[in-house]
Amino acid sequence: MFITCVCVCVCVCVCVFASGQYLVERILKDGDALGLTLAFVWNRNPDKLKGFVPDELILLDLSSFADRRCDVIVEVCHPHIVKEFGLHFLSRSHFLVGSPSAFSDPDLNQKLHRAARQHSRTLYVPSGALWGGQDIQRLNDSGALKALFIRMSKHPSCFRLTGDVLSDWTEQEGRRVLFRGSVAELCPLAPNNVNTMAAAAVAAGTLGFAGVQGEIVSDTALRDYHVVEVEVTGPNGFSVHTVRRNPAKLGAVTGSATYNSFWNSLLVCKGHGGRVYLC
Repeated sequence: MFITCVCVCVCVCVCVFASGQYLVERILKDGDALGLTLAFVWNRNPDKLKGFVPDELILLDLSSFADRRCDVIVEVCHPHIVKEFGLHFLSRSHFLVGSPSAFSDPDLNQKLHRAARQHSRTLYVPSGALWGGQDIQRLNDSGALKALFIRMSKHPSCFRLTGDVLSDWTEQEGRRVLFRGSVAELCPLAPNNVNTMAAAAVAAGTLGFAGVQGEIVSDTALRDYHVVEVEVTGPNGFSVHTVRRNPAKLGAVTGSATYNSFWNSLLVCKGHGGRVYLC
């Protein structure tokens, strides 16, 4: 059960620093009025925190997080942090997982859910850039979800892929499909780019990461925004197709509208008491 004043820690790292920076700035600016207090901030490079985070809130060693009492730990780092510290976080706090692509590892997924039950904690998954996530979840929970497909299209400078899949792109090439397949296969290829797909796979629990299909597209024409297309299929010919254009600068992993979505998800954490919750 949450208390009125929620002490929040935010774990950020350089690769997706803008999301973490936005959350920290909002908590420092608006937290008091909303009952939010910042407990600590961690970054793999603490020098990145100098100048906008008070020194006493900078945590140098993440393994010492338990020394700072907090009710919700917010991760906007990388799936590796979820894998390394997720179970420890849940032993102390509720946990908002900003890198839900970590759940594509079935063993880790199972361990995190078990830890949440064992310690009576809540695992939160922010909707991020996913439009209609709660609708997908309701359709899934009613047993009516038959298929789910997500396409994410971005300028090539916005992708952070493992390997050399996109190392040879040029401004003249236009549109290129980089991968199409299950979200389970896609998450290890683009762990920083497909958290929207991972959130959808969490919502579509009966299909899971192996059943939800995804596609990532590099398009040099997308210089001002990212595009997320979601195709939901239900029974008897029911279907929904949404297209979301998220303003984004060249090189940005995350679109600007997603920052406020993360903030709203954090506010939801104050009052919900479920075990796993898409917010």
